[in-house]
Amino acid sequence: MKKVFLSILGLFIAILAIFYAVNFNAVNYGISQLRGQLKVIFNTEPIAEIMVNPSFPDSLKSKIELIQEIKKFTVDSLGLKASGSYESFYDQKGEPILWVITACPPYSLEPKKWEFPIIGEFAYKGHFDKGKVEKEVKELKKEGYDIRVGEVSAWSTLGYLDDPILSSMLTKSPGSLAALIIHELTHGTLFVKNNLEFNENLADFVGDEGAKLFLKSKYGDSSQVYLDYEESKQLNEAFSQHMLSGAIRLDSLFQTFTPEMESNNKNRLKFDLIDSIMVAAEKIYPEGKGFTYQGRGTVNNASFTSFKTYQAKQSEFKVELESKFNHNFKAYLEELKKKYSSIGK
Repeated sequence: MKKVFLSILGLFIAILAIFYAVNFNAVNYGISQLRGQLKVIFNTEPIAEIMVNPSFPDSLKSKIELIQEIKKFTVDSLGLKASGSYESFYDQKGEPILWVITACPPYSLEPKKWEFPIIGEFAYKGHFDKGKVEKEVKELKKEGYDIRVGEVSAWSTLGYLDDPILSSMLTKSPGSLAALIIHELTHGTLFVKNNLEFNENLADFVGDEGAKLFLKSKYGDSSQVYLDYEESKQLNEAFSQHMLSGAIRLDSLFQTFTPEMESNNKNRLKFDLIDSIMVAAEKIYPEGKGFTYQGRGTVNNASFTSFKTYQAKQSEFKVELESKFNHNFKAYLEELKKKYSSIGK
């Protein structure tokens, strides 16, 4: 019996060793992400304790109370799943804690895809460790990719963990905070494997439209809070549409490139067009209120791909919600949940 047990144990260890060898990078990445996530979780404080802490500013306590109102609104009025998230607080101490890498080939807007267990393909990759970001960016640049690195102000663990309130969230305006919380809670309600563009577009759409409904119900549609958010939303939508149109122009240019063309010539044509698109983008916002182009090389293919990931399907969702469901978010999300299988808990 002992020999049989040892044989089974040896076989199990061998299988684990083979799995680790074959999936070395994925396993190491998963361990790194888990370590980063647990570091956050183990250093959170319950918001009940925060709210009775006399040294915690009242202005920030009011933002925490606002988050609880937003959460209730998402369930009662939008039909999102009830969540245990945002019941604890993590102090970032003014530092970013998560970065996301997006990568594209130099003459294509088709993003690099990373494959992850359970959740499937993603067109971006996150790291809690800045050193790992820098290392991966260096490797991707060696392979010729255009790279974009962004700091992340929130993320969703799809209901598998209770996500905390991050201190950076409390610096946001009521409208931006509502859109952010609703975006992440939408992920926890419906997240489709291997369909990142659908997931992010849906979460952005529900976040933006849900924020408007929340602000209207709390402050009124003539309030300055609502009007400020509506103005910023219209400007951001105009900017997104400009970038999506720019992506189409850039893609059309890439279709004209031939293997015989020199890289220097391709790069000149590519960045001349990007410069033109971005200089025009500056004019969308009133002076001092929006985007300022930092010059050649600061925007690349990966920048345009991000807009496709988050904004390309917004008009489709809007048309469906209005024409088929008469602005009834609960009915619309219920239909989407029937249509798509979610991997969220």
